[in-house]
Amino acid sequence: MSFGDPNNPYGQQPQGQQPGYGYPQAPQGVPQQGGYGYPAAPPVSPYGAYPGGPNQVPQSMPGLLMTARVFLYLISAVQIIFGAIYLFGAAATSDASNAASDYAGDNPFSEIGNAATGVLVVLAIIALALAALSITLGVKFGSGGQGVRITTVVYGALGTLPGLYFLFIGFDIGLASVILPGLIWTVFGVIITIAPVVGSGTAWFARPRY
Repeated sequence: MSFGDPNNPYGQQPQGQQPGYGYPQAPQGVPQQGGYGYPAAPPVSPYGAYPGGPNQVPQSMPGLLMTARVFLYLISAVQIIFGAIYLFGAAATSDASNAASDYAGDNPFSEIGNAATGVLVVLAIIALALAALSITLGVKFGSGGQGVRITTVVYGALGTLPGLYFLFIGFDIGLASVILPGLIWTVFGVIITIAPVVGSGTAWFARPRY
């Protein structure tokens, strides 16, 4: 039985088959692919990427980082207050030392006053410098990268140590007035330390910036 010229693509086809116009037809039971031999594209959701998707880019600062930022600002306020207290103490000590020197000339009290003034000035400078660092880190949370993240982790870890010290001292002497500030300072330091380390914080600081 003849089906026409086998070299003629428009010749008579075997019964039960449709003309394929030169393209191979998929066997029965095999799903059809996209046009012209390319696989069909996967369906695209009109709602965008779902939260927590593998390629999701954070669009807003995570809540834990926002909390850490608030704690940095609160710590900076405390550091500014202590800096002002140290400066005031240095000025008062300097005045007392000068008055003692004017009254009795050079004496041990005048030398002690001058030394105390220098120590208080140094403490004031350290407190105000730390306040500036706290504010800078808090501001940079919105645009900073890995440098801000690492600095925040180190700063938070070191800042936890004074809180732990006063916490243990407070328990040792049994004073709630020492325990409570030590506990609050420790909690602040822990939150500031872990916020950039958890997954949401790491993704935030590693996000692309345009």
